Amino acid sequence: MLARAARIAADWLESLDRRPVGETAGLAELRERLGGPLPDGPVDPLTVVEELATAADPGLVASPGGRYFGFVIGGGLPAAVAADWLTTVWDQNAGLYACSPAASVAEEVAGEWLRELFRLPAGSSYAFVPGCQSAHLTCLAAARHHVLRRAGWNVETHGVAGAPAVRIVVSARRHTTVDRALRLLGFGTASLTVVPADAAGRMDVAALRDALHTGGPAIVCAQAGEVNTGAFDDLSAIADATSAAGAWLHVDGAFGLWVLASPRLRHLAAGAERADSWATDAHKWLNVPYDSGIAFCAHPEPHRAAISTTADYLVQSGPDGPRDQIDWTPGFSRRARAFPVYAALRSLGRRGVADLVERCCGHARDFAAGLAGVPGCEVLGEVVINQVLFRFGDDATTDRVLRHVVDSGEAWLSGTMAGGRRAIRLSVCNWRTSADDIERTLTAFHRATAAG
Repeated sequence: MLARAARIAADWLESLDRRPVGETAGLAELRERLGGPLPDGPVDPLTVVEELATAADPGLVASPGGRYFGFVIGGGLPAAVAADWLTTVWDQNAGLYACSPAASVAEEVAGEWLRELFRLPAGSSYAFVPGCQSAHLTCLAAARHHVLRRAGWNVETHGVAGAPAVRIVVSARRHTTVDRALRLLGFGTASLTVVPADAAGRMDVAALRDALHTGGPAIVCAQAGEVNTGAFDDLSAIADATSAAGAWLHVDGAFGLWVLASPRLRHLAAGAERADSWATDAHKWLNVPYDSGIAFCAHPEPHRAAISTTADYLVQSGPDGPRDQIDWTPGFSRRARAFPVYAALRSLGRRGVADLVERCCGHARDFAAGLAGVPGCEVLGEVVINQVLFRFGDDATTDRVLRHVVDSGEAWLSGTMAGGRRAIRLSVCNWRTSADDIERTLTAFHRATAAG
């Protein structure tokens, strides 16, 4: 059965260049294909796998392929995919060292490799989590512990009710996952101080300084890679302001933090190393299968104090023992996410990660240059890294052109809003994307505009 599943998987990967990028079945058909009553008795496992693959196929999106440019979704490096299969078969509970020593040590090694790759401070702690949303939650929990402890309040004992007020300073162009993480930590949207951003989405540093002027416990959330434009906040200037105010600086680097792996591009995130915490995804630019995010904290003590838990029945190592992942991660029973990350990093090496990031950025620039020859197309701003933002005439035309391209099956991109108007965003972060994929996508846009 496993051999047959491997053959189905290989056939799927080999079909990516031939199949439409989007789904080919609608909701009603998928419910019909996958639905029906729960069987009264057992069904042969091989039959289940065969029928699942057949029923699901028209509802699958070819997001691992080179012409999927929606949202910020990476593919799966061969070594990472294979390691992910092993992770499933090994089925380790990566919560405690006692449950899987290999999973614990793999986290130690991969976490340190990533810290070095991003040039973060020595001794920084890390956590392997489902995604950047969970990484924000982890980092901001550590931040909450730190700033409230300095104000004389133990939030783990007393909770947030009655605690000293904490100012949360965020940019007007922050990602929604930051707000969600803060909400889960007891900071409602009314408690946020929102500072303006420029047209590219960069935080107004002068407004940040004003917001921090009154003193008191504060957490600042900055951004490395705005989701539409790819722009970077001035992290050096923000670090100056937060340091002067005694505030905690958290950096949302879901995809943009990966420029730190590139000697050619790391200047964009200059100052990032001065932050107190960082959140990123491995299932974006590292091309590790879903789900895989990483949280880093320059201060292990508040990180561990905010996250760790104990119980009499657990076999825990203690502060001086091997790594127990529940000391650093919100998850308890959890998948051994470090194995695919380890495999991806080892297969690429330092130079390979840099090349992957730089190659994707080169494809984005080539696509933007090619759009100049597409009638009626307007590229919005410069291409900073791997995001291209553009539109066609009015909102209706933009949506029509996008729908035509997606319906053609040649490429998949997502719409967004920019300056109050409809726009299209192309994101390149897949190791499979080639110059031919960019050319085919440009051709699809030429056809869409010609279709009227």
